[in-house]
Amino acid sequence: MDPIGAQDLPSGGAPSVVASLRQLIMAGRYAAGTRLAEVAVAEVLGVSRTPVRLAFRTLAQEGLLQPAGKRGFVVRAFSEADVLCGIEVRGVLEGLAARRLAERGLDPVTRATLADCLAEGEAVLAGGTLGEPEINRWSRLNERFHGAIVHAVGSQVIADAIARNNHLPFASADSIVIDRSALANEYEKIRLAQMHHRLIVDALGRGESARAEMLMREHAYVGLRYAPLFGLQGASAA
Repeated sequence: MDPIGAQDLPSGGAPSVVASLRQLIMAGRYAAGTRLAEVAVAEVLGVSRTPVRLAFRTLAQEGLLQPAGKRGFVVRAFSEADVLCGIEVRGVLEGLAARRLAERGLDPVTRATLADCLAEGEAVLAGGTLGEPEINRWSRLNERFHGAIVHAVGSQVIADAIARNNHLPFASADSIVIDRSALANEYEKIRLAQMHHRLIVDALGRGESARAEMLMREHAYVGLRYAPLFGLQGASAA
């Protein structure tokens, strides 16, 4: 495989390496069945072996890689239907969590956490462009936003079901896929996701359980199914 250009790579630590490797897999640069070696991938990404090793573990937990031997990993085969089904299941489960939370009412801690996530989202978008710092900030706040809703419900059944589903490719809320060759388009996608966050929090605060559930289910599709609306790679590219 030809090394990818430096302009295609983010700078930073392990989270950036995970995002870069995830994007390469989605773009087909590492096809299903390809055995990945730490040294070779580290050379392509221009990093040391340690963050690559951590990225392998993270992507194995997400279901993109599977163990092969004592230390190796291979790219897992998956279809567009697999990806979209995993996303749909997450949307159903998180929608259920949102509905139950709206029925119960937001406690002060959860309300403050979600408000903080909204404020952080506005800060990410404030500059009008995306860079690696903004991408990493969005990834962290997005994971925190989704986790806060699921945690606040207090249902281990829902949490465990989501955790199991997260092992499917691109199914987890923090499986952020960013096309770094189209950051202006990605900015618009994240801007829409931020608006979804605002609408979800509004529905939760008003106790509108059906609306909160519907919004949460629809929000799950932003990452991949919405991608073609912004001229980005969708699940079919993977």
